Amino acid sequence: MSSMDEDKKLIEKTIKGEKEAFEMIIRKYQQPILNYIGRMVGERELAIDFTQDVFIRTYSSLHLYQPQYKFSTWLFKIASNFMIDYWRKKKIETFSLDQPPKWDSSNPPLQIPENKPSTIKKLEISQLREKIERAMEKIPAPLREVFLWRHINEFSYEEIAEIKNLPVGTIKNRVFQAKEMIRSLLEEKE
Repeated sequence: MSSMDEDKKLIEKTIKGEKEAFEMIIRKYQQPILNYIGRMVGERELAIDFTQDVFIRTYSSLHLYQPQYKFSTWLFKIASNFMIDYWRKKKIETFSLDQPPKWDSSNPPLQIPENKPSTIKKLEISQLREKIERAMEKIPAPLREVFLWRHINEFSYEEIAEIKNLPVGTIKNRVFQAKEMIRSLLEEKE
C-alpha cells in the first residue's frame, strides 16, 4: 500500500471518529512539520507549540481534504499558512525579492541532535551544520521556506508550487536564489 493510500485510509477513519487513526497521522508527520517550523522560527519551544497548532488546524479541517491530492502537500500548505499568519501578527519586516536582503539574524539556529559515528566526524558535521543553519537564518524567510521544502523535506517543485499557489518556474527560481545566497554566505570568511 502506498503512503498516499495509507494516508487516505487514516483520514477516512479519523473522519469516522477513530482517534487512533489521527494519532498515526501525527506520528508520521510530526517530525517533518516540527523540523520545518523549527527552522522557520528558530525557537524549539515555539516550534513545538506551533506544530501542535498545525495539527489542531489539520484535524478541524480534515473534512475539507480532497483525496485526489497528496496529504503531505495539503498538510504542509496548512503549516505554511500558519507561518504566514504568524509573520503577519509579528509584523515581520517586508522586503522585495529583487532587492538584496539585510543580513541580520539575532535568533540562534534550532539545534537538532544527530547520531554520529566518531567524535571528530561529529565535530566536523556539527560545525558544517552550524554554518549552514547560520546561513539559512540570514536568507529571507520565503526563500528559506522553499529551500527547506525542496532540500530537507524533499518535495518536488510541483508540490511546492501547489502549496504556495505559485508557478513552478517561480519556485525553481526561489530555490535557486536560496541556494546561491547560502553558497555565498558559506564562502564568506568569518
